[in-house]
Amino acid sequence: MGRTLYLMSSGELKRKDNTIVVEGQNGRKFLPVEMTDEILIFGEVTLNKEFLEFATKNQVMLHFFSHYGYYTGTYYPREHLNSGAVILAQASNYIHSIKRQDIALRFVTGAIRNMQKVLGYYHNRGTNGLEGAVEDLQVYFERAFDTQDISELMAQEGNARDKYYSYFDRITENPGFEFVSRTRRPPQNRMNALISFLNTMSYILALSQIYRTHLDPRIGFLHETNFRRFSLNLDLSEIFKPILVDRMIFSLINKKEIQAKHFSSKAGGIYLNDKGREIILRKWEERIQTTVEHPVLKRKVSYRGLVRMEAYKVEKHILGDQVYEPFVTRW
Repeated sequence: MGRTLYLMSSGELKRKDNTIVVEGQNGRKFLPVEMTDEILIFGEVTLNKEFLEFATKNQVMLHFFSHYGYYTGTYYPREHLNSGAVILAQASNYIHSIKRQDIALRFVTGAIRNMQKVLGYYHNRGTNGLEGAVEDLQVYFERAFDTQDISELMAQEGNARDKYYSYFDRITENPGFEFVSRTRRPPQNRMNALISFLNTMSYILALSQIYRTHLDPRIGFLHETNFRRFSLNLDLSEIFKPILVDRMIFSLINKKEIQAKHFSSKAGGIYLNDKGREIILRKWEERIQTTVEHPVLKRKVSYRGLVRMEAYKVEKHILGDQVYEPFVTRW
């Protein structure tokens, strides 16, 4: 399983034989294409048609970001694992309201379970103010089963997440990183800037792993399938955001690895600056490469691998091979 290349500064992407070449201010860097799954581009980068053809042939995705760190789009290579049977099954499960509701419910309840695991983890470590937090979320977990349609289900998921967010300040207790309330586009404080940026990393991770399966990322179940380019990756991300994004944010703040100096105020919002993004992306790559013992396979699997396995589980569900049970962390 390949890794991610992060391009933070201006430069040029080229091909030399079977190697990706990055030419920039710090010289020339060579990276074997077989070791690369995707490239995240934050700086001003030039490339040509030959490089895009090279990326397509080797199934390398390119993700582009604005000056403020907003995700702007993806160069999605031609699907090489297309399966008519899977796409038809995926569309059929979406169109069938009961089947769609069932799959969407599994995403929501899996997400709430992992939120509870995060709160339970910090409660067990002696964090004050988390008494009854797990039980508070259990209310929304149970209400999710009583919903009749996707809009009701999303409302319960939103209520659960709002309650979950209300505990963030008790976990961090770091002046300058108060949550206050969820704000987006633009985020209004440092905590929201971290959440928005790392949520985007989670969406991209899920998209890249779906690409390695037979699933079509345009057909989601919890998130509406419409003129948005991708939606299934948003569904999968709900499962992993508490584990990957939130746990990482708490660690960065509590260990003071990310500080006020790593943010800047511009365009009416608060954003990570270049140094802040470098720190976050380095820690993010370390996080998704971290391996854990898989309870069924009885072997070590990286978090990146777990996301791909989750996509395979969804694929088996829509084909009727095995009922989808969302991943819930044990740690």
